Amino acid sequence: MYIVVAGAGLMGRELIKRLVDNKHDVVAIDVDAEVCNRVYRNYGAVSVNGDATDVDVLEEAEIERADVAVGLMGRDANNLSFALLADSYGANRIFTRMRNSKYEDAYRAAGVTKAINIVNLYLDQFSLEIEQPKLQRAATLGGGEASIVIVEVPENSPGANETIAEITKNKKFPTECVIAGIYREDEFIIPRGNQEILPGDRVFLAAAFSNIRKAAKFLGVESKSWFKRLG
Repeated sequence: MYIVVAGAGLMGRELIKRLVDNKHDVVAIDVDAEVCNRVYRNYGAVSVNGDATDVDVLEEAEIERADVAVGLMGRDANNLSFALLADSYGANRIFTRMRNSKYEDAYRAAGVTKAINIVNLYLDQFSLEIEQPKLQRAATLGGGEASIVIVEVPENSPGANETIAEITKNKKFPTECVIAGIYREDEFIIPRGNQEILPGDRVFLAAAFSNIRKAAKFLGVESKSWFKRLG
């Protein structure tokens, strides 16, 4: 993917490194020339020295090509301006860091796909949201031996419109994987055996890596690169 990251501070540089390591085309924008030089020198990412709220700077970064635009500048006002401009240039998805939750509605109106509150920010969440929007690791358990992973059930899922009891009885669904919760239309559902899984549900799976992979595949969600990193 072609990804433009506005703001190459400590957090921005770590995200850039992860995205470059995962073979994405990354362009970093920062007002500090030395920071831009460091990004290029250390990570090989293209860097543009300038203000990411300036249209000339964004055009130099080829924002119109962006599959993803990420705002990681220090002020919400700057990230909001960047998001508005990125949206106007047709960026497919836009992510921002949000320091003040009062900006949440403004970010949504600006076309932001997801604004992640600085208080709850994890780089893994950013990188997973960017690379695999249908997969998200919520937590690790037992020193990393197991995980809770959230998968979004697609329309053509074999598990769609089946009850949890029917799903867990299916031989293709791993017996040691637990369906720990369902998030549907802003409601968290504690799963019972007669509860149906519907297309669009976000299902919480708890298990060891190998079983998470089998369960997600059964539900119609699979990403080899993501699972390789998770393992």
